[in-house]
Amino acid sequence: MNKRSIGLVLCLILVLVVAACGNNTNNANNANNTPAATPEKPAEDVKPAEKTKLSYWTGDRHDADYIKEVVDKYNATNEDNIEVELVIKTEDFNQAIDLSFATSETPDIIRVKENTIQIFHAKDYLAPIDAYLTPELKAKFAEVNEYNSFDGKMYSLPAYGTTLRLVYNKELFAKAGIANPPTTLDEMVDAAKKITEVGKADGAYGFAQNFKSPGSALGRSARVIAEVSGIGGAGYDFKTARYDFAGFEPIINAFKQMYEDGSTLPGMEALDIDPLRAQFAEGKLGMYLSFSSEPGVYKNQFPAKIEWAGAPVPTIDGTIKGAAPLLGGQWLAISSKSPNKDQAWKFMEYMYSQEVLQKHHEGGFGISMVPSVIDVAKAPEINGIDGFIPTKHEGIWPVAPIIAVEGMNFNDAFFKYMITGGDFGAIVKDLNTRYNASLDAAIKNDGIKAEPNPDFDPMKLMGQFGK
Repeated sequence: MNKRSIGLVLCLILVLVVAACGNNTNNANNANNTPAATPEKPAEDVKPAEKTKLSYWTGDRHDADYIKEVVDKYNATNEDNIEVELVIKTEDFNQAIDLSFATSETPDIIRVKENTIQIFHAKDYLAPIDAYLTPELKAKFAEVNEYNSFDGKMYSLPAYGTTLRLVYNKELFAKAGIANPPTTLDEMVDAAKKITEVGKADGAYGFAQNFKSPGSALGRSARVIAEVSGIGGAGYDFKTARYDFAGFEPIINAFKQMYEDGSTLPGMEALDIDPLRAQFAEGKLGMYLSFSSEPGVYKNQFPAKIEWAGAPVPTIDGTIKGAAPLLGGQWLAISSKSPNKDQAWKFMEYMYSQEVLQKHHEGGFGISMVPSVIDVAKAPEINGIDGFIPTKHEGIWPVAPIIAVEGMNFNDAFFKYMITGGDFGAIVKDLNTRYNASLDAAIKNDGIKAEPNPDFDPMKLMGQFGK
């Protein structure tokens, strides 16, 4: 081979090597979704690909600081080019979700609860997550998965539960000469009156609930009193599979009595939960009923200036006839309208990680319902949490059918009666008629299932979690 031929061969080899290097560079850039640098466009001028942006909507305020922290960490560390926007809507969350689905501005990830997951599923707001669930995940969250499935498909996973307690100001109780928190409705009414008598001069009153939203107020008070007294908290009788609101009469009348006695915080009718908490933290409220989120609230959101504690809620007559409700079993779900369901699942997978769930429990933001978390997590070091730890009296009640009722719902009807009076028997008769008619229509037209369970015993729901 002459020198000229050798030179041509070498040039050809050099061209092939350069071409191969160029292809490798292009492939690497394509794999990272990043345009290649060129002489006309230096590397420092190359813009990375746009992130996949997800929105995560929640109505929870008690753990907002912690959730923001873990979302920020995810945004800074995830390798999937995903950015999540946390949107906290503490008021009218359900209405905001409805409005978003009526437009094109729906969130990608939705916080669901035991009283919303049925509704959101029925409205086709949620996407099933079965395709993402590995055998390991199914086993990890198996304990309460029944509360997340409809027609054989899964829509969420459990994370933490919530107990409900009577939250009381120990200092005002002592000032009023009350040795122990009330265990009956009569004792609660009496305690509210005594606290108001000794505290009114300083602007302190015996009782309040956040009646700006009657559903929220009675959902954290009348409901739990009913259930520990053996009555379905939504007015639904699981034995007969019919609605019957008559059992609420002594509960609502006790609230009505405190209002008429002047034992309730002035303006309670328009009070939201955070202003109520702010009043309690300042020592202006003797007691109210709420969730196990309160210790976190009084540590982080409204640092309490008083000694306070949580106690078991009173029953109607002092007799426990049903499990105190442990609410939970649901947390995050993917919107059916999300164009980025795979990326939404990647974020959910991070949120359901052992580290995130364990720190949530240890921070006192909620009581974990995941065995692998409970087994290793430290007890939350936060004032007041001891009063909210599940006991042997706690249990998960089955979920009543979610139906659309024409006219005023039972929470609004009860609140109106509390404030303006009326014939409670007539109110109950009207509610029973309308709710059962709507239930029958939902069974016939919407496939809602409601079958009598004559053996249902609310006492047998106890002992699932506490000691």
